[in-house]
Amino acid sequence: MFRLIGIAVAAGFALLLGVAGFLAYTVIDIADDLPDYAKLAEYEPPVMTRVHAGDGSLIAEYADEKRLFVPVNAIPKRLVAAFVSAEDKTFFEHGGFSLPGIARAAMTDIRIILSGRHKPLVGASTITQQVARNLLLLSNEQTAMRKLKEALLTWRIEHAFSKEEILELYLNEIWLGLRSYGVAAASLNYFGKSLDELDLAQMAYLAALPKGPHNYNPFTREKRAIQRRNWVIGQMLENGYVSEAEAAEAVGEPLGVVKHAPSPQVFSAAYFSEEVRRELIDLYGRDKLYEGGLSVRTTLSPKLQALAVRCLRQGLVDFDRKRGFRGPVEHLSPDGDWGRELAAIDAPADLKPWRLAIVLKINKDSVSIGLRPKVRAGDPVNDKRDYGRIPLESMRWARKALKDGKLGPEITAPGDVLAAGDIVYVAPGDALDQWRLMRMPEIQGAMVVMDPHTGRVLALVGGFSYAMSQFDRAIQAKRQPGSAFKPVVYAAALDSGYTPASVVLDAPISVKLKNGEDWIPRNYERDFYGPSTLRRGIELSRNVMTVRLANDMGLGKIVDYAVKLGVYDQAPAFPSIVLGARETTLLRLTTAYAIFDNGGKRIDATLIDRIQDRYGKTIYRHGKRECPGCRAQSWNGQDEPEVIDRREQALSPYTAYQITSMLEGVVRHGTGRIVGRLVSKPLAGKTGTTNDWKDAWFVGYSSDLAVGVYVGYDMPRSMGKKSPGSAVAAPIFADFMKSALENAPAIPFRVPPGTRFIPIDSKTGQRAAYGGANVILEAFKPGSGPAHETVVIGAGGRVAADRGDTGQTAQPPATREPRLGTGTGGLY
Repeated sequence: MFRLIGIAVAAGFALLLGVAGFLAYTVIDIADDLPDYAKLAEYEPPVMTRVHAGDGSLIAEYADEKRLFVPVNAIPKRLVAAFVSAEDKTFFEHGGFSLPGIARAAMTDIRIILSGRHKPLVGASTITQQVARNLLLLSNEQTAMRKLKEALLTWRIEHAFSKEEILELYLNEIWLGLRSYGVAAASLNYFGKSLDELDLAQMAYLAALPKGPHNYNPFTREKRAIQRRNWVIGQMLENGYVSEAEAAEAVGEPLGVVKHAPSPQVFSAAYFSEEVRRELIDLYGRDKLYEGGLSVRTTLSPKLQALAVRCLRQGLVDFDRKRGFRGPVEHLSPDGDWGRELAAIDAPADLKPWRLAIVLKINKDSVSIGLRPKVRAGDPVNDKRDYGRIPLESMRWARKALKDGKLGPEITAPGDVLAAGDIVYVAPGDALDQWRLMRMPEIQGAMVVMDPHTGRVLALVGGFSYAMSQFDRAIQAKRQPGSAFKPVVYAAALDSGYTPASVVLDAPISVKLKNGEDWIPRNYERDFYGPSTLRRGIELSRNVMTVRLANDMGLGKIVDYAVKLGVYDQAPAFPSIVLGARETTLLRLTTAYAIFDNGGKRIDATLIDRIQDRYGKTIYRHGKRECPGCRAQSWNGQDEPEVIDRREQALSPYTAYQITSMLEGVVRHGTGRIVGRLVSKPLAGKTGTTNDWKDAWFVGYSSDLAVGVYVGYDMPRSMGKKSPGSAVAAPIFADFMKSALENAPAIPFRVPPGTRFIPIDSKTGQRAAYGGANVILEAFKPGSGPAHETVVIGAGGRVAADRGDTGQTAQPPATREPRLGTGTGGLY
């Protein structure tokens, strides 16, 4: 008997050992296959990247999951208490598992099984278990193997991380519904508040959501949501986190959830923010942008950006109106449910205050219109606010657009323009119910506003409407700059021994190209003016003079300067490049003009000032200037700190000022004189127009602001006769500068020390008595001055064909005589 008992005990013990061994083997095998819990130490929840303007205004957010990361020490302690009370009341005491919770859950599950009800089994997951499941296992399957893995990971996490670190992972990762990942995003989305603004009842409601945001939806299941919130408050009272009075007050509060939580105020700068987005992806990749929680401080000035948008749009609308009215956007029946039909028409969201409208009735001196509702299609239409009228006077511009740029007859009645059912764009008029007829322009354009001393882009507009076209004409479009390139040619000349008083012959010229053909440039006026100074040549944008000057000093020199100033990365030396035949971008050309403005210092255009990671560490900074003495904690009589400027000197500061002085002449009495008439501040700039009026430019600057404007069709075609940069782009520049500098002092351009101002005859370049006719004060470099006798460059000399040398002589080279001929001319 005893022997049988012994055998049974031995067998049972062996079986027990076998089971234990099997379990140990299984655990070890599973443990080897578990995710690396140490990754949690480096885990960074996907966090939204936010992009700010220079003044801190929000201009863009990028995220796959809209989450704001908040360190645990910045999360209110009472909010932590709410989540611990709701989810894991013994969190700070247990080692990863709650035995009482497991026992309660087991009893509940047994009752559910015995009752035969089809109901989910109850779990007893601690916060640590939820972290293991959600961040490492990424699974909720109800299997013994998954639960064993979860248990092992939970044990490891508890022994590797502090309770605060576990809470930080949990509260920033958890899904709380309503597009909310983490408590910070939930606070904004449910209540429109930051975490430190929440009251007790609101904190308790957020802590009620982890069990199932859908089950406690504040809009569809409000009663259940309040019950769950009040249960959380009761748990907080039971655990000693709140007083009875606080709990009673919180229980009596409504949920207080806002149906449409206010989104952060985002300043609209679509072209600018899209370029920043592309740069961030180039720097760090897409994952870092959409999940890395970067904080990006850009160079954008919201005030100047809004002004640039207004001025460019107005300029494009004014240009387009002169080409006539091309008809309505669409046509609907005015007798149907036009409100809903009009609401269903897609309209660009960035054209406010423009709105779509339907013509309801033609009157004698106006048309009655119904306005597109400011609601989504299918929502009720508020008729009281959706009516208006367009007076006849605001439609007189809308003569019919005919072929070859011609216009139809004058408008004498509203019916000459519109008919009932026409869908048109309108903008607010002078009276409450008055609207002005508008039309989306075909013409496009761009504007860049830059700080010339740093290259910081203060405003950038890449087209009329980003919603209609995302193509950025300021950065992506490469077009011929025409005569706007000429300052580069003249800068090369001034750095090569010429002066603003040097005289060049303006007479017919023919250049033999490498292919054997003759190139015969023409002036815009199709005339020639004889000997003229360099100043007059650039002020009046003389093509032939520029070509003769370029041939005299060598095309290679000009190409070198174009590269040095950043207009091109590289370029072949062909003759028509001096008249702007080589394509570039508005941003590049504006940067080159900024170098003239700042005294010749090389700058790099930038839209980003600084980038910080999610922890506030600066990982990128545009400014490279050093200031060793700026870190002093106090002032003890020491000298002011000196900022070390390591910017490359792209060209002589004297050359930069001479170009600026000559471009001031362009504004005062040259091709840009419309700017001088409209803006009473010191300005310099240059017009640019290409063959057949396909592109119009004006790039200019004040002492501290560089601005470039481009206008043209996306598919290049003539804008019509008499559409040069002076008539199309310059007025936009002037409109912007007039407002931008309205309250700024009239700061003259900075003159380098040692610059000599000598009175000369502006026509001959010879020294003259100050006060005489045609006498100006010309700027000369130290040690230089006007020639003792006039030497006309190109007079009697001959012209080289396709020279690529960098010769610097100011005397006519001994090549061939110019040949007269015919042709289409060069660029204007």
